[in-house]
Amino acid sequence: MTMPQYAAPADDITIAVGANLPRESGETAAMTCRWAVRQLARLPGLRVAAVSRWYESAPVPPSGQPPYVNGVVRLSGRVDPAWLLARLHAIEAEAGRRRTVRNAARPLDLDIITMGDLVRAAPDPVLPHPRATARAFVLLPLRDVMPEWRDPVSGQGLDAFLPGVAGQEIAPMADAD
Repeated sequence: MTMPQYAAPADDITIAVGANLPRESGETAAMTCRWAVRQLARLPGLRVAAVSRWYESAPVPPSGQPPYVNGVVRLSGRVDPAWLLARLHAIEAEAGRRRTVRNAARPLDLDIITMGDLVRAAPDPVLPHPRATARAFVLLPLRDVMPEWRDPVSGQGLDAFLPGVAGQEIAPMADAD
């Protein structure tokens, strides 16, 4: 398959990785998240530049679901947003994700947070991710891999958004096995 090229203002692409269910094959959520990083590293035209620490976080919005394992992967490269979104959905499906209801528990969730300074409302994916700055499970791992990150819409840095997520339950994991 030929990969469309996309000339972004910057090579930095950030992907949020999360899971809160084991895979049907028995891998834990943490194992699946690490597996997903390896799958991202295999995408043509992209390379993994950094991987955050892994965090355990409560579901947002609050629910009776198990806690999530979350992290952010910083990729380097230039690809078409729709092409990348399709590849992420394929990786999720390979991990056993079945899209049912919004915010359902899942064995893998991959979201494009940003692609350089690209801002777009349509078509999918919307960039930057519309809820990224309101979620501690995105902002804290994002700070690990890209502390200088600035929201392409507002121009504000991470420190401007962190107070707004201070009440969300999240903690670095000592061991992501």
